[in-house]
Amino acid sequence: MNQKMKETILNPILKGNPITVLVLGICSSLAVTVEMKGALVMALSVTLVTGLSSLICSLLRKTIPNRVRIIIQLVVVALMVILVDQLLKSFEGTYPIDKQLSVYIGLIITNCIVMGRIEAFALGNKPIPSLLDGLANGVGYGLILIIVAFFRELLGSGTLFGIPVLAKLGYVNNGLMILPPMALILIGCIIWVQRSIQKDLQEK
Repeated sequence: MNQKMKETILNPILKGNPITVLVLGICSSLAVTVEMKGALVMALSVTLVTGLSSLICSLLRKTIPNRVRIIIQLVVVALMVILVDQLLKSFEGTYPIDKQLSVYIGLIITNCIVMGRIEAFALGNKPIPSLLDGLANGVGYGLILIIVAFFRELLGSGTLFGIPVLAKLGYVNNGLMILPPMALILIGCIIWVQRSIQKDLQEK
């Protein structure tokens, strides 16, 4: 694997994370991080949609007229979202989570990360790098969702994936953690930690 390919995969997860660096996808990260299950399903859904949409648009990039490219991109993303949504509904284990996430799965089409990667990368690069870029950005997005959901569910409900963890220790659930503002505060803390680490590394 050459250096450019490594940068395509690692940059969205670390230095160029779509949430902590580019500040994209914030709305869904506030809404679906109350529980780990919902955050994990949302992370996987966005990763699949971003990767496949980037791949398809890259394959079509030389045939898409510039004046209608946004419409074509929306159609491709919408198709991927519908396929992912139907896939979630088809499995008994994921159907309750799909129902819980409700409109947020459908709103992946409006997620700036998906359209942003198509515009910034897929339309100017070959299919395989575009697929990897889309998947990597989805993973970077999902990583932040899972971190935020971990602290919100653990400290807000005393559980992880619905399994009691802190109840035996006499922990009293903090109801503030399951309110949307706490997701924003946690993301702010993650941004602060990440930028502090990057600053220290640059100074060294």
